[in-house]
Amino acid sequence: MATFFQRIVSAIFFLLKNSKRLLMTTIILVAVILIIGKTYQSWDDDPHRGAIAIDNGAFGESYSTPVYLDQGWSKSDSLWFYNTTQGSALLPYDFFIALENETSKELFRSNKNVDKYRYLPQKSTFFNPDALPVGFVKDVYQNKEYVGYTCAACHTSQINYDGKAIRIDGGPAMADMVTFLHDLEKSLQATLDDENKKERFVEKVIALDNDFSDKESIVNSLNEWTETRRLYNTINHSHIKYGYARLDAFGRIYNRVLQHMISKPQLKNAMQLVLSPKGRRVLTNDQIDKVLGNVGENIIVDKQFSLILERLSSKKSGYPALNQKNILRVIKQVFNEANAPVSYPFLWDIAQSDYVQWNGVANNSGVGPLGRNTGEVIGVFGILDWSAHEKDGFSLSASLSGQKKLEEQVDFKSSINLTNLRRLETHLKSLTSPMWPEEILGSIDMNKATRGQVTYSQYCQSCHAVVDRKNWNRLVVAQMTGLEHIGTDKAAAVNGVAYSGKSGNFKNTVQGLGVGDVVIQETAPVIQILTSATKGVIATPDADKIFIRRWADRIYDIGSSFFNNTMPNTIKSGNYIADTTSQPYNSLLAYKGRSLNGIWATAPYLHNGSVPTLYDLLLPADKCETGDDYGEYRPTVFNVGSREFDVKKVGFRTKGYEGFKFTTHRDGDKNIGHDYGACENSQLYSKKLGTSELTPLPALTPEQRMDLIEYMKTL
Repeated sequence: MATFFQRIVSAIFFLLKNSKRLLMTTIILVAVILIIGKTYQSWDDDPHRGAIAIDNGAFGESYSTPVYLDQGWSKSDSLWFYNTTQGSALLPYDFFIALENETSKELFRSNKNVDKYRYLPQKSTFFNPDALPVGFVKDVYQNKEYVGYTCAACHTSQINYDGKAIRIDGGPAMADMVTFLHDLEKSLQATLDDENKKERFVEKVIALDNDFSDKESIVNSLNEWTETRRLYNTINHSHIKYGYARLDAFGRIYNRVLQHMISKPQLKNAMQLVLSPKGRRVLTNDQIDKVLGNVGENIIVDKQFSLILERLSSKKSGYPALNQKNILRVIKQVFNEANAPVSYPFLWDIAQSDYVQWNGVANNSGVGPLGRNTGEVIGVFGILDWSAHEKDGFSLSASLSGQKKLEEQVDFKSSINLTNLRRLETHLKSLTSPMWPEEILGSIDMNKATRGQVTYSQYCQSCHAVVDRKNWNRLVVAQMTGLEHIGTDKAAAVNGVAYSGKSGNFKNTVQGLGVGDVVIQETAPVIQILTSATKGVIATPDADKIFIRRWADRIYDIGSSFFNNTMPNTIKSGNYIADTTSQPYNSLLAYKGRSLNGIWATAPYLHNGSVPTLYDLLLPADKCETGDDYGEYRPTVFNVGSREFDVKKVGFRTKGYEGFKFTTHRDGDKNIGHDYGACENSQLYSKKLGTSELTPLPALTPEQRMDLIEYMKTL
């Protein structure tokens, strides 16, 4: 023992004696690692960035190999963004590679099929050897390979015009993720049901020689993943059809958190409320106890929730065999309907914006971007290996998530890759908005644009500031406008505040808000539960790294996000109701106005994608409050899905093809509000020359609308 301590002391003295040499060696090693990492990041530099031409694709569209505009990114920058993992696990990787369509032998991942959902087909490149579409990538977690989403799946767009295609980095995707996920479930189930499909599938997976080597393990895993995807689709059923170009991401993130945080007693109580009410008993308490079985007391995870629903519908072993109606009643008691889809926001200027998301919920200062991106991966299939355990000394995760005084604490182990999330956010700082390509889309009439600039300054600029797209130090201030003023569809903003659920282990923990601290109650706003869970994930080291590296990376990720983020921590700007101690989320009942540079490339418009073109956005949804009838209104029915561009109205083609039929009469789909310039508007004033008298601005004339559109092409 003495010899051991003597060696330790000698080693310490040696290190002290050679500290300068050691420090210099460490600095050199770190520099070498950074250089190698940066060099590796630039290895994929395909001249077309992996993009390919399509002949007779969805809706009869054909286009040549897409071109790129100058957005501040090189070829390797785009490809790194497309193929950098964030910890998403949609399906085992080999399953996705081998899976066939539900009704044919065609691979589910074929270019023809992914184009149908409006994802963007790619060819094989260095970082994408299997030619996955933009935003799909191989991810590795706990030594197993998965296919998952990257940021690019929802934030890369394309515009087609006259046989040519323009790829827009950071643009809002046209993707129909919901139909894709439902068809994925159907294809998985068809593979289980059709023996020939199953045999072909098994042969292909075994031939890949990765995570699976025998038929039994493949079929068992196929069953498990089919149920996982079915559970997700069932939980997130909505009477509002999303169609192309939008998703209720918040509703789905909320539901994933509730699925993983609810405790066994809370789930039992929820089941009792809908299955054992007085006078209409469906199940007895004993039957409910049997269904719940031996699931964890403090937290219920993916597989356990799937098992519970399976038991509810099963006739085996004395389970109740409930009909689908009663099972849906249980689901509705636990989860919230994800019925407020919004357009995928564009990403340029996101790193320079003080508040992000349509309702301004995410403060972009400090570690805000890390929390925002962590929440996003929770929603897009990060593996949440959350589990409860007895308190065992200090836990950073428990401390940040409010659990430090609890005897039972949730461990937020997950596949979420915080290091890459931080790197992706940094990468976006150099992305700039696309400029209107006159050589493809036609020349801008600068006489009209000059007149339109004057109109813009009167009608638009108070909420939509004009910024220098290439100014590295630009700051984009979100102008929040309360629902009562902007008048647009309320569903997304209201759901974000009003949706509630069971808080699980967070019950009676304390969370700090801008107006003070609150106690998270058993039934709590989901935004509180998500906030605490996100903090727990951020503070939990990466399980795939060795001890020293996992803690070093986590400390660096958090520290770098905080200290290198120059975004000031400011209050929100705009015309909204402020948060109070009794209503701490008032400010979220609003929508954000942001800079409109690159707006020409981001159709459809309004936060919920309910207006197809810029021209239509400048029209009223109906007769104005003044009773004026201008004879032309926003369309109430139009098609979505085509990438063919309308250069006059500035948006995508809405007629002449069988796309998704968008109707605007339901909450969540309404095309109302934001009628600045469409009607005489009492919220916009002009001053009479030579006087202090203010008069409401009149509705735009048809000529002013076209001038304004021409100016917005220049932004």
